Amino acid sequence: MRSTRCLTAVDSHTEGMPTRVITGGVGVIPGDTMALRRLHFVEHLDHLRRFLVNEPRGHSAMSGAILQPPTRPDADWGVLYIEVSGCLPMCGHGTIGVATVLVETGMVPVTEPETVVRLDTPAGLVEASVAVRDGRAESVTIENVPSFATRLDATVAVPGLGTVRYDMAYGGNFYAILPLADLGIPFDRAEKDRILAAGLDVMAAIDAVDRPVHPVDPAISGCKHVQFTAPGVDGGDSRNAMAIHPGWFDRSPCGTGTSARLAQLHARGELALGVDYVNESLLGTRFTGRLVRAERVGPVDAVVPTITGRAWITGTAQYLLDPTDPFPEGFVL
Repeated sequence: MRSTRCLTAVDSHTEGMPTRVITGGVGVIPGDTMALRRLHFVEHLDHLRRFLVNEPRGHSAMSGAILQPPTRPDADWGVLYIEVSGCLPMCGHGTIGVATVLVETGMVPVTEPETVVRLDTPAGLVEASVAVRDGRAESVTIENVPSFATRLDATVAVPGLGTVRYDMAYGGNFYAILPLADLGIPFDRAEKDRILAAGLDVMAAIDAVDRPVHPVDPAISGCKHVQFTAPGVDGGDSRNAMAIHPGWFDRSPCGTGTSARLAQLHARGELALGVDYVNESLLGTRFTGRLVRAERVGPVDAVVPTITGRAWITGTAQYLLDPTDPFPEGFVL
């Protein structure tokens, strides 16, 4: 066995969505903040992301997180979030997976019934409260970054779909949000190809004419997610099919997407602070969100959401690169 690279990982899934947590082999990424480390990673180290998320080591919906020393004294660990679409500022399901891995592997001091893990992310400090019993992380509640709506009842011309009405909201990433029924498509996994194609067309049309940009950090921009909503069932408040660039679905209810959904509903006067909101994925798994306080992000009114979900460790691994491997950065088929 020969290898020119060895990355250690603990694999997990959060309500169905994978998080490959890289615990060693990357080294400290240059940058005084995690936001600057993210930019350095995108410019100089993106081959590591492709190596981990592309086939044959990953798959078309692979997601992960790279652990780093924190850049701020009030954080336990720094995190960079990776997936097939790039290097994200923040990832809700990934944070739930990271917190679960840190607790169950003993990488943070563990107390019962709750362990608080503070994570330094490119989008800001994110606090995860882990419910622990007998050493097991039973659930994780994250306090996400301030979230806000930037457009309500915006319209965009989409080839093949006509004029589409949508809201745009930020929950750590930008999300176009609209009812799936507006496109005449049933909320059904059997319709996944139609849903995904529509999502890709909508995000491309929005970015072409009204690309969203974060009011404080212009490095966070673009619409790579379209959240198609449907009425809730069996006690849930809402369902969503989350179409993501370059062509896949979030298997979980999506943590940052749920945060954006809560901010959108609050901006519409449809969700008050302190009220639980249950959001369901295309798989039927659920996150519970709650808005805990109002804040400002630059000139924009925002709200701070919490998201509660569960994660499970699925394995540990060392990912190797043989010097004769014809796919040193994997491949996309």
